[in-house]
Amino acid sequence: MPELPEVETTRKGIEPYLQGATVRDADVREPRLRWPVTPGLDALLKNLQVRSVARRAKYLLIGFDPGTLLIHLGMSGSLRVVDHDMPVEKHDHVDIVLDERRIRYRDPRRFGAILWYPGAIETHPLLAGLGPEPLGPAFGGAVLFNASRGKSLAVKPFLMDNHVVVGVGNIYANEALFQAGIRPGRAAGRLTRADCDRLALAIRDVLARAIDAGGSTLKDFVDASGKPGYFQQSYFVYGRAEAPCLRCGSPIRHIRQGQRSSYYCPHCQPC
Repeated sequence: MPELPEVETTRKGIEPYLQGATVRDADVREPRLRWPVTPGLDALLKNLQVRSVARRAKYLLIGFDPGTLLIHLGMSGSLRVVDHDMPVEKHDHVDIVLDERRIRYRDPRRFGAILWYPGAIETHPLLAGLGPEPLGPAFGGAVLFNASRGKSLAVKPFLMDNHVVVGVGNIYANEALFQAGIRPGRAAGRLTRADCDRLALAIRDVLARAIDAGGSTLKDFVDASGKPGYFQQSYFVYGRAEAPCLRCGSPIRHIRQGQRSSYYCPHCQPC
């Protein structure tokens, strides 16, 4: 599933083509996504000028004067910049048609979303109540410390709760916990303020490095030009069960937390 770095990589890739551009049409070939594509999207977008290309959590937000187009990539979605004569393939469900290019939405599993919202976008039901952005000024150790008080929930699923902080998915939670020296099974309520400060810095660093590397490509993800990300080449623990730790040589351990895999080094993450 595309996580925050992959979505931010996509945003940066499509922004130069969309910012200030006029949408000439929307070609909806398959409206049956996780939620149906907003009916009449072509008429809603026709001849509107793009005012902004933003991201909130894992949602892409294309802003226009009358409203916002909210896009979620789901489990396997991607947005690519293509020429008008690029052949349509089986899973290419929606095109946003510009003068010189198209922004093409591809989603083999059809678990994403393309929704029009005419109100203030922060009031959309999918966005209201979300926690702070991990790379924004409102996030830091104090946020994690205050939210974790009294929580018996393990720290890794705690970090993946979008009400605490948005966009820290499974891959990057594993990597940030390694960098902070904290085991994924530790109770969130047992984190000290120093732990939380260290963890917040690790989250920022891991996500920033992942964005610089174009995100991670494990199965489906490609950027707006069709290129994969490369951050998976820098993983310290994720997906490396029984492999030697790149810092100390101890075998990386694997556990299941709920439906997710967690990885940690017993030496570098002592508690």
